[in-house]
Amino acid sequence: MDNANHKNKMTAGPRGFWGRYKEKHPNTAQFLVFFMLSNGITVLQVILMPVFKSIFAQTTLVSTSFQVLHLGQNFDGTPYYVFDYAAGGLTSGGGGGLAYFLAVQLSILIAQVLNFFAQRSITFKSNSNIWKAAFWYFIAYIVITIGAAAAQGFYKAPIYNLLINTWEMGSLGETAADIITMIINSAISFWVFFPIFKIIFKQVPLNQEK
Repeated sequence: MDNANHKNKMTAGPRGFWGRYKEKHPNTAQFLVFFMLSNGITVLQVILMPVFKSIFAQTTLVSTSFQVLHLGQNFDGTPYYVFDYAAGGLTSGGGGGLAYFLAVQLSILIAQVLNFFAQRSITFKSNSNIWKAAFWYFIAYIVITIGAAAAQGFYKAPIYNLLINTWEMGSLGETAADIITMIINSAISFWVFFPIFKIIFKQVPLNQEK
């Protein structure tokens, strides 16, 4: 009798509740797992980005301009670049140069590689062809990276200007702006990647050829 009660308590615990919830609401449960893992990946990006940035800040890459994919003009008449990292430090009015670009992209790349395996194995429990999934994930990653970079043209400069110059927060404002822009970038990726993952991370019958 004691053993039966013990088993009932175990079943009624958090794990048992989650198991029943997944059975009743599989799509919602899947989204919640995706949400939690994505937030963990975002935290990792926020940690990695300033580390890489401080490393590259010691090099001449800060003084190397990286402005590519020219598309029209900004509201003030200056050229608009999808990837706009003018030479010079952010606190001195520059765009961080190639150093800032590499810090951002390396942080995102590492986080997204981990995200691929975590979401595939934990969230979607996919057993489909990993190489095919990786190929489409890479295509999506490139498209989303370009799209997110293009969107930065509308909010990056105002955020940095507000925190560094208007509020006169200096290097602290630069760090805060780094975190805010990284979170915005992650939020864009979050909403775009979920439907893509639903497509590329399939569960196929074991007797079906992958």
